[in-house]
Amino acid sequence: MLILLTGAKGFIGSRLLSRLYESGHKVKLVTRTTCECEFSGVEIVHADLTNPDTDFDFLLSGCDVVFNCAGEIHDEKLMRSLHVDATERLVAAASRLASEERPIHFVQLSSVGAYGPARGVARVVNEQTSENPQGVYEETKTIGDSRVAKNRSNAFFSYTILRPSNVFGQSMTNNSLRQLGRIVKKGLFFYIGSAKKDSVATYIHVDDVVSALMLCGFDRKAKGEIFNLSNDCALSDLIDGMADAQQVSHPKWSLPEAPLRLIVSIANRFLYLPVTQARIDALVARTSYPSTKLRDTLGFIPEREVPIAIGELFTQKPVV
Repeated sequence: MLILLTGAKGFIGSRLLSRLYESGHKVKLVTRTTCECEFSGVEIVHADLTNPDTDFDFLLSGCDVVFNCAGEIHDEKLMRSLHVDATERLVAAASRLASEERPIHFVQLSSVGAYGPARGVARVVNEQTSENPQGVYEETKTIGDSRVAKNRSNAFFSYTILRPSNVFGQSMTNNSLRQLGRIVKKGLFFYIGSAKKDSVATYIHVDDVVSALMLCGFDRKAKGEIFNLSNDCALSDLIDGMADAQQVSHPKWSLPEAPLRLIVSIANRFLYLPVTQARIDALVARTSYPSTKLRDTLGFIPEREVPIAIGELFTQKPVV
């Protein structure tokens, strides 16, 4: 099969490229910048997906499956043009070519951010949960999903949308988990309120995301479906995993939530503190994203247990 891959230089896209190549697929990757590929035979196409003048028919010609992993996580001004407008043009061209040349299956990499946060309450999110994205990234990705899923009026175009939670792995550039690990190593971490007992950590290893993407791309049962993907665990298990990886004691202290929020609210007016209201929200979150539908439909079960795999962020070699 010929595969079109966008976002191949990114954290997830680069791992997916390796898996596609190892599986024997021909890959055409799209990049705006100079790109050297370690895999022989991969076709590199230089194109800007946000440019309306880009020849999308050329990009898609001969392709059987599209993996749309392109994403902008830093510059909010570029998010709509990439997540919404470029996706719309890519899907429209794929739908048209599918009816004219050959069937095309479109896999959209999205995010559970489509469902929005829930502060202070326990919540179980599944694929039927109402969408309520908060923030430019989440909003534009969710709109992009709707462009993929809307009726394309032909039987030759199909799609699957995969919404993972927080993706981690050794090659990730986001350092938030490593920063949290350093706090644990220094013995400065404390739980907030009942977090040690109740809080949920919603993470998924990048290798599991890639495995799920492969099923979404090549299993017929995935067509026309939206799947959530997370490998939730207790926050305390995640923190203990960080401590074990760095050979330090497990944190035990807890501070009451309400007084801490008040102190942080006042102190942050005058000082820069590593503790913010948003970080408190994350550390007391009780939302979970069961991957039941993905398991029942495609037989997928994550292989990388988060409390164990998290150790690779603090070692030179991936934890198997």
